[in-house]
Amino acid sequence: MREPTVDAVMTKDVVTARPETTFKELVTLMNEHRVSGLPVVDTKGRPLGVVSEADTLVKQEQHGGAPTRPWLGRRRRTRWQKATGRVAGDLMTTPPVTIGADATVTAAARTMAHKNIRRLCVVDGDGKLVGVVSRRDVIGTFLRDDDAIRADIEEHVFTKGMWLFPGTMTVEVADGVATVDGSVEHRTTALVAGQLIQAVPGVVAVENNVRYELDDTVTSPL
Repeated sequence: MREPTVDAVMTKDVVTARPETTFKELVTLMNEHRVSGLPVVDTKGRPLGVVSEADTLVKQEQHGGAPTRPWLGRRRRTRWQKATGRVAGDLMTTPPVTIGADATVTAAARTMAHKNIRRLCVVDGDGKLVGVVSRRDVIGTFLRDDDAIRADIEEHVFTKGMWLFPGTMTVEVADGVATVDGSVEHRTTALVAGQLIQAVPGVVAVENNVRYELDDTVTSPL
């Protein structure tokens, strides 16, 4: 079974801004559409950056950049510069972190965790914005029904993935935790089963209770 791609979970009807969009327009758009960030795109629809709620809050935090520019620390100077901004081009965080629509949800989650960001701009082959994938979109994959997860494991892992005889392994899923039992000849078979099950969308954790006769992961001494 193929892992879900970004295209399957991303928001496709994206509210965007242009570099010249004013501060007040940005806040209004985020409030009206109940979003926490806006991609800023050029005339061809390619993302230039992202303006988030955090970027807009800097203006209040720094009192609009008044009265004087702080000289201590690069990070403080950057925040002060944003506080003086009047349009999206001044406020946006650049460069935008992008991902392809055909990338896996796991790849998106890994990128967001590594970059410590809340959303990714999804682009097509020409670099044009086609959607946005957020942490909430990724987390949503764990809301799958337990019965649907179990059915996927039985069909796509046991039958099609590992070609096991019926009854060789059994699985129960509760709150996303898959408990797998059974008996196989080799330890590697049990380990592979656990790895494949963990990759099934919606699986939170795997309790691997499969028994084996031979530990083929141990190298015999010469």
